[in-house]
Amino acid sequence: MTGDKEHLTPLAHAAHNRCFGCGSDNPTGLQLEFFSAADGAVVTSPVVPDAFDGHPGYLHGGIIATLLDEAMSKSVRVLGKSAMTRKMEVEYLRPVPSGVALRIEARVVRYEARKHWSEANIFDAQGHTLAKANGLFIEIPPR
Repeated sequence: MTGDKEHLTPLAHAAHNRCFGCGSDNPTGLQLEFFSAADGAVVTSPVVPDAFDGHPGYLHGGIIATLLDEAMSKSVRVLGKSAMTRKMEVEYLRPVPSGVALRIEARVVRYEARKHWSEANIFDAQGHTLAKANGLFIEIPPR
C-alpha cells in the first residue's frame, strides 16, 4: 500500500463522461475519482453506498470486480494509453463492506506492444487486502 505522505495527482476525465465506474455524468454509477501516485500506481478511495450491496452490508461481487477492473484500466491510462479489458481474474479474499472508506490501488506490471498486464487491490482502513485482481488490457486506437 502506498504511504501516507504520498503526492497524488488527480486524473482528468473527458467531458460528458457516462462511464459506470468513473463517469461524473452517470447519476447511477460509482463516480470514482482516480489519482496517480509518484510510484506509478493509480489510487481511488471511495465510500461505496449500500445501493450496491449483494448481502446486506457488503458489496455485490460484480461491483467488487467493477472496482478492480476500473482501477486496472486507469493504470494503463496513466501511461497515456486507452485500453479495454481482455480478461481478468478476481480473488475475493474477505467480504468488502459498503458505506465505509476503501482504498483501491492498481498498477501496470508488464506491457508488450498493445498488451498491458495490470494488478489491483482493495484495502480496508486497516490495510487488509479484501480483494485483488490481475488483468490483461488491450490498447485501443483513439476515436
